[in-house]
Amino acid sequence: MLSKNILVTQNLELVTLIGIRNCRGGGSAFAIFSHMDSLTIVAPMTPAGVSAVAALRVSGSKVRDVVKSLFGERAAANLEARKASLGTARDPQTAKVIDSLLYLFFEGPNSYTGEDVLELYPHGNPLIVRDLLQAIRGIEGVRLAEPGEFTRRAFLNGKMDLTQAESVADVIHSANRAELENAHRLLSGALSKKIATLAAQVKDISARLELDVDFAEEEADPDFAGWEARFVSVRESIQQILNSFHGKASLSKLPLAVLYGAPNAGKSSLVNALLGEDRVLVSNVPGTTRDFVEVRLFLPGGEVRLVDTAGIADRATDELDALSMKKSKEILEEADLKILVVDGSDERTGCALQTKDERKPDVIVYSKSDLRAASCPSEYGALQVSSKTGDGLADLKNIMNAALFKENANAEDLWITSEREKACLEDALAGVDRVLDLLKNNPAVELLAFEMQLVRRALQSITGEISSEDILQSIFAGFCIGK
Repeated sequence: MLSKNILVTQNLELVTLIGIRNCRGGGSAFAIFSHMDSLTIVAPMTPAGVSAVAALRVSGSKVRDVVKSLFGERAAANLEARKASLGTARDPQTAKVIDSLLYLFFEGPNSYTGEDVLELYPHGNPLIVRDLLQAIRGIEGVRLAEPGEFTRRAFLNGKMDLTQAESVADVIHSANRAELENAHRLLSGALSKKIATLAAQVKDISARLELDVDFAEEEADPDFAGWEARFVSVRESIQQILNSFHGKASLSKLPLAVLYGAPNAGKSSLVNALLGEDRVLVSNVPGTTRDFVEVRLFLPGGEVRLVDTAGIADRATDELDALSMKKSKEILEEADLKILVVDGSDERTGCALQTKDERKPDVIVYSKSDLRAASCPSEYGALQVSSKTGDGLADLKNIMNAALFKENANAEDLWITSEREKACLEDALAGVDRVLDLLKNNPAVELLAFEMQLVRRALQSITGEISSEDILQSIFAGFCIGK
């Protein structure tokens, strides 16, 4: 079942009209291609490797044949939608047992792709997954899915629009909670509703302009009083959405927190304590860490890069030590959060804040608090932590989380991350600007109507009402196989 516009050619062959005008391009380009690939597709939904359970997805008209080939005629005859069944999958060619597994059937159009869908959950042995894939692909009319093909079919079958389809990848790859929540808002259709409302507004204006075109010869010059306010309102709405753009490159960049301080201040022990495992070499000998060590730390707001640097002393002991300190200072320049670690057990430093440090730390941590009899005065605003007992670690994580992941004041706000959507919005904005210019200098109703048609098409391209095969290919090629 196809939800796109259908043309009937002279030989009555059905073809799908997918594209009218690309967002980037001066002219109109029609992308007409034959009916959607009728072959059934299969692919694993879980990454390669050993796991407790793996998952595979099959979509297409041959799903019932797949069930019959793997589990027998009785299983196919008793197939019920949305009911988990336990069966023993056998190779259709050799009748050898592949695995005992659970499978779920979703009858189209009430499925992810809008087609009949079968999900299989074998044990997560790569040998089982491979044998199962080979057995299914051996069935006539079944092939391996291309990257993103399941979501592409969902789009073509009207299960989601193009903005929602793109947000599927954002849901999978979001690096922090704010991005994930935004991706879920996009997937739920929040942006689609905004674009639909705006497109309907533009369509209404276009209809009124085109009506004026139809009666242009019968009437005097059209009255454009009040039109400017309408065009400006549309422009402001487009600009507002465009201003929310966040490039994926900047979003995918993980926040960087850097621990620095004097040699033997307890930085490496603190890293291990935050991670809950011995990841970094620890020694009482000053200068054990010669190069910065980067690890990944999961905080409530998302994943961060945590760097343990070589100790920074007043003077270097040798050339290698000087190079190590230089590298530590360089990585500090990139830090989103600079954490100065001071040895709280050292009587020479005591609770001194080392105000001579020109790097101006964002957070000061006094380590080894379990070795110090007296607490540092609270007015210093520093945090006391013990890597040995765990005291203060939770407070430090909370401070890091608050600094690296800002709270969104309005949970309903959303932003766009797609360069394609940004390009379409920019085209729509440029079209409105041309309309406003025409209104001032050459208010010919035919030209105004034409430009507003282009604005509407640019907006419709965002949700995929109008899109080319090249655009679809570029979007779904970036998806993983199985999604």
